[in-house]
Amino acid sequence: MKKFGLIGFPLSHSFSQKYFSEKFKRENIADCVYENFSISSISELDVILSNNPELLGLNVTIPYKRAVIDYLDNPVNTLPIKACNCIKIKNGKLTGYNTDIIGFRKSLLTHLQPIHKNALILGNGGATEAVKYVLAGLNIDFSIVSRKRQNDATYTYEDLSKEIIQKNLLIVNATPVGMFPHVDECPKINYEFLTERHYLFDLIYNPAETLFLKKGKERGATIKNGYEMLVIQAEESWRIWNEMN
Repeated sequence: MKKFGLIGFPLSHSFSQKYFSEKFKRENIADCVYENFSISSISELDVILSNNPELLGLNVTIPYKRAVIDYLDNPVNTLPIKACNCIKIKNGKLTGYNTDIIGFRKSLLTHLQPIHKNALILGNGGATEAVKYVLAGLNIDFSIVSRKRQNDATYTYEDLSKEIIQKNLLIVNATPVGMFPHVDECPKINYEFLTERHYLFDLIYNPAETLFLKKGKERGATIKNGYEMLVIQAEESWRIWNEMN
């Protein structure tokens, strides 16, 4: 039996197990299983690998997309950014990839317009790395927004004036704020400054319409959640696990 899985904490919000279980059933893949491994510390990864020698691949979610890099045997040549959300396991060796990149890029492009030349990225965690990489590749100037002043953060939420928000017509929520079950929360930006020219992209998929997106829609903005991105990155993970050397 081939085993795949997901590491992270907590995993109550997990998309991957349901998606892959349904994929195996839908495509009549009888010799594969996908399990969740909720771990409170990345150091527990060694125990998971030892107890599950049949593991061929892992997805990685918050808060371990950066921390897991120290556990990879081959991180340098396969990761264009400092975040890993997909691991291929072969002959006891762990090779890291980032499928968030292709997932975010393909999903973002569906509504991207020439006017979206400046962006705000809300959050500065592991998910932000893929967003930064994609926006740079699309020649979109971006600024990082964080709760506290940090070396690589351009703004705090308190800095976001009407001028800043109306200059940055693309806003990406790369934080878990608003994720189920905390559906009554949203990033603390001034939503009254949004316009119909704005494009709000939320990496969260549950709920399908976060309060962040709802408030944007009320102002006429184009909105998109993270569901399609997750589907794309899941299929890319499957390709890596089964096709790549």
